[in-house]
Amino acid sequence: MQTSAQSSFRQRLVSGAFLAGSFVKTPSPHATEILGNTGFDFIVVDQEHAPFDRVTTDLVLLAARAAGVAGVVRVPTLTSDAIQASLDCGAVGILAPHVASAADAQALVAACRYRGGKRGFSGVTRAGRYGGSKMWDLVDAADAAVATIAMIEDPAALAEIDAILAVDGLDAVFIGRGDLTVAFGAPTRDAPEVRDAVDTILRAAKKAGKPVCVMTDNGEESAGFAERGASAFILSSDQGFLRKAASEALAQMQTARSRVENPGSR
Repeated sequence: MQTSAQSSFRQRLVSGAFLAGSFVKTPSPHATEILGNTGFDFIVVDQEHAPFDRVTTDLVLLAARAAGVAGVVRVPTLTSDAIQASLDCGAVGILAPHVASAADAQALVAACRYRGGKRGFSGVTRAGRYGGSKMWDLVDAADAAVATIAMIEDPAALAEIDAILAVDGLDAVFIGRGDLTVAFGAPTRDAPEVRDAVDTILRAAKKAGKPVCVMTDNGEESAGFAERGASAFILSSDQGFLRKAASEALAQMQTARSRVENPGSR
């Protein structure tokens, strides 16, 4: 059974609610349980850049349900097979990489939808409550609940951004600042060409009336992006949080060691 956070994720995303999420890169349920219990609105299983297979994806999405947090999957490639597998495991959203044209966006939407789309049907998956849902009730519920999010991370997508956002059934776009930075050969994410690309996407999304998701470093940066039109934010990852907390704890221990080993320096 989906929790309210899971069943309402697409509705909240489309309405422009301020949402906080994080990438999950460790293929075990624990980080997702912790993030869910902490109060994050959603997690993103990172199949593109982390060692997830279908079994570990299935396990982490089960943990998301148990922890009452919406489980989104960033698929490794924009293919119907990758998307269907994640949806069957119970994902409530698909984050698709390298959407660079309206045709790419249409392929994403088609793979996520039964009616008017090409999603393969099975009523005996987790998404179908293992046979506990009637066929057409399941079809309508799934079509209403699954969020489609296109990653805009290629320079070629900038020229097509209006056409991408005009695709019926595309719910939101994600600004891939990291990939854009690398593609432009820019020194940082704040380089003029990257900032111009970000502004182009934000303006187009506002014109189309569609929400924008972006990865940010902290709440202050998230607030700045919110003022410019973004509404969903990915903060770090389970690995990032672990590294940051471990580094801070170790720094404190190094200070303590210095005090113990050099008592006269206090």
